[in-house]
This record gives sequence, structure tokens and C-alpha cells, in this order.
Amino acid sequence: MRPAYTMMIAITLVFTACKDEGRSRSEDKQIVSEKVTGESLSRIYCASCHQYPPPSTLDKETWEEFMLPRMGYMFGIYNSQEEREALFEKNEGGEIVRRSNLFPAQRTIDSLDWEMIVDYYLKNAPLELAEPDKLPIAMDLDRFELIVPSQKVRVPSSTMANFAPDGSIYLGDAMTGSFSVFSSDLQLRSTGNVQEGAVSLFDDGERFWLTVMGSFSPTDAPRGLIATLPKTTGENASVPITELQRPVHSSFGDMDGDGDQDVVVAEFGKWTGALSLHLMEDGEYRKVVLHNTPGAIKSYIKDMNGDGKLDIVALFAQGSEGIDIFYNDGRANFRRERVLEFSPSMGSSFMNLIDYNKDGYPDIVFTAGDNADYKPLMKPWHGVYIFINDGQNNFRQEVFLHLNGAYNAVVEDFDLDGDTDIAAISFFPDWVNTPEEGFVYFENEKGEFSASTFEQVNAGRWVVMDAADYDQDGDLDLVLGSLAFEVVPKLGYVEKWVEKGIPFIVLKNRSR
Repeated sequence: MRPAYTMMIAITLVFTACKDEGRSRSEDKQIVSEKVTGESLSRIYCASCHQYPPPSTLDKETWEEFMLPRMGYMFGIYNSQEEREALFEKNEGGEIVRRSNLFPAQRTIDSLDWEMIVDYYLKNAPLELAEPDKLPIAMDLDRFELIVPSQKVRVPSSTMANFAPDGSIYLGDAMTGSFSVFSSDLQLRSTGNVQEGAVSLFDDGERFWLTVMGSFSPTDAPRGLIATLPKTTGENASVPITELQRPVHSSFGDMDGDGDQDVVVAEFGKWTGALSLHLMEDGEYRKVVLHNTPGAIKSYIKDMNGDGKLDIVALFAQGSEGIDIFYNDGRANFRRERVLEFSPSMGSSFMNLIDYNKDGYPDIVFTAGDNADYKPLMKPWHGVYIFINDGQNNFRQEVFLHLNGAYNAVVEDFDLDGDTDIAAISFFPDWVNTPEEGFVYFENEKGEFSASTFEQVNAGRWVVMDAADYDQDGDLDLVLGSLAFEVVPKLGYVEKWVEKGIPFIVLKNRSR
């Protein structure tokens, strides 16, 4: 079982084998005829659909054992026909991938060209990645009080942990396929089956809109859905949107100006997926694909250029990692612009919009830390980023705090001293050397950050997080959901998480 979300784990470094569709193979050969090298060939074949990944982005072992064979599949290179067939699921998802021709039946690259590319990567990849600069993490966090619910679960499998306005907590669980509500004193109030992977919740005042992945494990099968759950008894639940490819987030707004509520869905998928818009028309939703690519993680609906029309800001993982703005003409016709481009080895995991420098323009909080596709690598670029908007939607990096496996970050004034602090979780910490990275509080002290955590940080493996003033005392509290996912190397953590059965914890802010 492998997770995916903001959450979105699944083949993060898909090295999509693609070249310029408008250029013939003979033209490619002419370009490099004077000096054909493995590097020049790799740039021709592998840099037109995502940022070019130099050998330094992975260690030699990972290139050799995982990434180069995966690249080969996308050029039609297999050890056997059985190996190719194993790439296709025995369901509708497999047929979707087959129709996409992602894994062609015939070679699409000359054997000598491929050998030169492989040789280039293996000769130039480092034996190990560089050690990053990082803050020491003190084990003396007293800003928050740890509260553990008495309700235990058989296997912690949180896919969502959100605060409600009244202080209760909404919890999605992949193992049981349930959606549960806990009271503010952390007692189980109600639970119901909603299929596998309740991952995103929207409250429109009358009902809940619950996004359900349909399959927690990676798949291209369109089993996901969005259900509406009534707040009052006597009303029935409904499922207005179905056949989604592993949706991991939904956002809501009137995108075409007709007064109806439309839905933007991040269909993460596996090999295929999309960012899709579902327009309400005559009482039903009509699907429009905004960007036909896997790895959509999260979207925000916001007027980004001041023209009074709702635009979409979306984060994409998988091979073509980055953040796009979809500019709306007011009639749900969109122009896509990439505003931040990341390496395919970045490990994009989370995005939020905030006004960090209080200039009236939305800035971007971003985390990189996905590390599920091969033996985990401690990457120096994993961590928490803040990108500042210049007012024209050009973004520059203002903050970077290294955190192995960073998965979510809340940027707020937790200590009420007037500046902005950061609470972050890591789903892929360095379990051998710094397992305390699972949760880190970065306190801002006149522009300098110090890092700390609490003693019981490894009571769970924190995969989702939310912040709100759940006890109504004037400061922000945190809820962290746990997922007992396997640890590499095996260190006994999973057994402890299952034994304790802690589905989530609350970190109650003591500032007030």
C-alpha cells in the first residue's frame, strides 16, 4: 500500500520519455550530428516536457536500479513482453494507460542513443547526494500541549484530519474506508463508510462535500468520487461527481459566472490523471479537463490578476513538477501559465497561498518531500519554501528551511509576537539519524528561525495536518493525522504505531 495526496505519493520522479512533437527524428540527428554525446541526446529526448534533470539529481544506485529502467519503459525498452504487460492494471485503469501509449509496444529510440544516455547518467551521477545545511532540532518544544485521543484504531491510516469551526475534528481513514467526527474533547461522535480515502472536505453551510480517492493504492482506475453529506437528519447523501482518477483535493467556486457552484478537482491518478473542472449545468456536472497530466495535488480558486474573475492556482507533482496559474476569462475558458518550475526529482508535496509580507499579493508556501518511489534519499532541496509575489505573479524564493521529507507546512503567528512562524510535518524524515523531523516548529525570532519538536514526536507517522483555534482561546492549535506506512530501513516503528493505534493528535497552543 502506498499513499498519495497533498498527499500524493506515487511515482514522483516519472521521467516521461518525450521529445518535441514538432520535430522529426531525422532533424534530431542532424542537430547532434557534429558531436553526439550522451548529454546532448538526453537533452533532446528528455527535456521538452519537464525541467531537464541532470545526473546530480539522484545518486548512481537510484539511476541504475530504478530510474533508467523506468525511463526505458517509456521508450519501449523492456526485457520481455511480460514485463511490459505487467505495467498495465487488469482493469479500466490499465486500458486508460494502454490507450495513452505511455509504454509503447515498439522502441522509439535507437539502441546506440539509449546506451549513450545510460552511460552518461551512470558516469556522472554522484555516489551519494550532498549533505544539506539544516537547523538543529531541539527536543524542548513547550509552545504546544500534546493531547492524544482515547479512541484507538487497528492500523492508523489517516487520509484527512481537519478542524471544524466548532472544535470537532473530521478524520478520514484509508484502512476502514470511513469518515469520522470527533468532538472537541476527542471522543468519537459518529462514523460512516464512504469508500477508501476520504481526503478533502468542503463545508458550504448546508452540506459537506467530501472528496474520496476511491483507491488509496496507486491506480489509474476512475474509482474516485465527490459525495455530499447532509448536515441535518432526514436528508439523503448524494454522489454528484464520479469516475475520478484518484482525486486528492477539490476546490469550489463559480467559475463561469452563472451563479452555480463549480468544482475544481486534482485527479492525481498514477500514470495518467488531470486537473479537471466540473461545471454545474442544468442540475448536473459537466467535466472539462484543464490540464491532462498526472500528479495534480492541490488547487486554490482566487482572482490572481485583479480583473474580478476567479482564477485557479494548482500544484503538480509527477514528472512535470511545478505551480501553474489558470487565468479565467470569466466564462470558464482558461489560459495556463507556469509560474514556478521544479525538477522532476523535487518531490512536490504541498502548496498554500498566504500574504507572507503583507503587501496585498498572494505568496506561495510550498513543501518538497515526497520520497516513496525508490529507496528513500535524503535530498538537500527537501523542505519548506516561501515564494514572494512581486504583484505581477512573478515569484522569488524568500525562505527555505531544510526538512527531509517535508509534507505540509502551516505559516502563521503561533506565538502571537507579531511575526510569522512555521509548523511543518515530514512523512519521510531521516529515520536513522533525525527521526525527530516528523514534526518541527520553526519559531521566527527577528527573521531567524529556530527549530524544536516534542518528545513524543514519533508516536505516529504524520501525513496530514490542519490548524485552527479549536479551543477558541485566541491562538492557533494543530491536528496531525498518522499513517502507519512502512519505514525503510525497518526500525520497528510500524509495529509501535500499530500497537499504540493513535489515529491523530492535537497540539494545543499554550500562547493563551
